[in-house]
Amino acid sequence: MSKLTWDDVTARAKSGNVPPPRRVEKTAEQWREQLTPEQFQVARAKGTERPFSSEMCSLFEAGLYKCVCCGTLLFDGTSKFDSGTGWPSFTQPIEDNVVDYIGGFSHGMTRIEATCSVCDAHLGHVFPDGPAEAGGLRFCINAVSLEKVAGDT
Repeated sequence: MSKLTWDDVTARAKSGNVPPPRRVEKTAEQWREQLTPEQFQVARAKGTERPFSSEMCSLFEAGLYKCVCCGTLLFDGTSKFDSGTGWPSFTQPIEDNVVDYIGGFSHGMTRIEATCSVCDAHLGHVFPDGPAEAGGLRFCINAVSLEKVAGDT
C-alpha cells in the first residue's frame, strides 16, 4: 500500500471511501451486549475518552491493533508514535480499505472522523500534523476503540 496523504484523506471524506473487505452490522442492543459501557459510548455513540486515560498511549512494542467491535486489523505498531496528545497516534492504517473518512464540523472546527470501514465504529480523527517523514498524517485514535494483538508484526 502506498502512503496515504492528507489530500487522499480529504478527497475520500468528500467523494467516498474505498470499499471495505467485508461488512459487520449489528443492532445497538447487540453491540451493547458485546462491549463495555465505555467501549459502546466511544465506538458506537461517537464519544471521546479522556486524554492520557489509557496505558496504550505509552505502549510502543511490536503488534497489531484491531477494532474492538469487529476484530478488523486496523493499525500496525510500527506506525505508532508519541504525539503528546493523550491518545494513541498512528501514521497510516494497516490497509487502504479498513478506515473510512467522514468530514464534519464539531468543537468549533472542521475535522475528519476516522471510522472502521467494516462496522462503522468511531475510532477517532485524522489530522495533517503527523511526522512528515511518515506521510504527515496523525490518526488520533481512542484506545477503547482498539484491542492490541500481541506478537511481532
